[in-house]
Amino acid sequence: MKKYNKNIELLAPAGNLEKMKTAFAFGADAAYVGIPDFSLRVRINNFTIAGIKQAVKYAHKRGKKIYVTANIFAHNKHIAKLPAHIKKLKEINVDGIFISDPAVLRIIKKIWPKAKIILSTQANCANWQAAKFWHEQGVSRIILSRELSIKEIAEIHKKVPKLELECFVHGALCMAYSGRCFLSKFFSNRDANLGDCIQPCRWAYKVATATAGSRRGGKSEELKVKSDKNYFITPEGRDELLELVEEKHGSYILNSQDLCLIKRLDELKKAGVNAFKIEGRAKSVYYIANVVGAYSYAIQRTKKITKKELNFLHKELEEKLYNRGYTEGFMFGNGKMAQNIKKSHKKCKWEFCGTVYNANPRINATTFAEATEVKNAANSNNANDKYNIFIKVHNSLRVGDEAEIVMPKYDIIKMRIKNMTDSETGETLEQAHGGQGRIVIIESNREIPQYSVIRCKVIKISNL
Repeated sequence: MKKYNKNIELLAPAGNLEKMKTAFAFGADAAYVGIPDFSLRVRINNFTIAGIKQAVKYAHKRGKKIYVTANIFAHNKHIAKLPAHIKKLKEINVDGIFISDPAVLRIIKKIWPKAKIILSTQANCANWQAAKFWHEQGVSRIILSRELSIKEIAEIHKKVPKLELECFVHGALCMAYSGRCFLSKFFSNRDANLGDCIQPCRWAYKVATATAGSRRGGKSEELKVKSDKNYFITPEGRDELLELVEEKHGSYILNSQDLCLIKRLDELKKAGVNAFKIEGRAKSVYYIANVVGAYSYAIQRTKKITKKELNFLHKELEEKLYNRGYTEGFMFGNGKMAQNIKKSHKKCKWEFCGTVYNANPRINATTFAEATEVKNAANSNNANDKYNIFIKVHNSLRVGDEAEIVMPKYDIIKMRIKNMTDSETGETLEQAHGGQGRIVIIESNREIPQYSVIRCKVIKISNL
């Protein structure tokens, strides 16, 4: 049996304010955000300076933290704009800034000497001497390279004990060394190191041998089967060739499994890790709720957590979330990354169907407009009371669906959707779809907090 103390910081990704609020509702201590100009998430990122200001105000009111990413490999054009950006972050009073470039570090120290500076995993800090160097430059925390073993992490902590250590515990893994990938730039001119990765490592590839005259960067029509071992790969539907210097395994040869260390948190803490980080600023609120909720549950347990509980949490993440299969990466293994070479991702029997739009009013509210008045009415503790759940539909929701509502503290309600009405018109519905922009009402015997998410079991699963 294991016990986790609550002096660990849990960091959650936030691509917009809704995701940030969901992360805090499900137990995150901090959220990391960024604007496209200086962040490694250019797309599916809705934050602006005004949004970050709003996020900081929301977080600080609740005793939470906001970290801002400025961890691109900066070019001259970025350096020119960076001082004004740092001044704004200082005015907003963010809780820390992620960096990977020495020039960015120098600018922050000049403009905001007291800023908390955190070294990004992009900087590939993989040994204690490098960690000591960065600490001496004013870095107070390092996000460790994902290629490290648990023994190496413990040694870094021993050699530089005053340095905070942060590591990723869950999410997608990059095939390149700590994210330094050039495939996206090669194929599409979208630079992964400026936050614009097209994820070519997730594509399906064809493998073939080449004639003696074929070279890297040639066209696919040059390929001819022959008996030598000079292999090339080409993405399906494209002409570019890349020489394959590893082994032939068919499609998705670069498709790393996802990281999941929920069973290893105690070992990480003992090795000296101060902060656990979840990847996924481009992921949905459903992903945020489930992953943050599961890890927060494991960290915040006041009693000893059992192996059975940890197995349950791992199974929930494995079976009810989109994933590529899970691995523990390099940290506890033999230094070889686990690949999903059969398909792009695993099938999932559950589908994200919606989010709880507001804290639940009593059942006598028949439209969303009445919800505010009913919320302020006297609460009843009668076990026979029923409540309306106002749900913002994401995919599809149908009467008769087998559903589960995932609430903060990883409390899960199992139910069958027995009825559904439109929140604006009161119309009885048999089904609703996310593209319709509808907020629907379903009935529950329990009051459900805002930001809870609902999922439904998929009757038939198509091949992926």
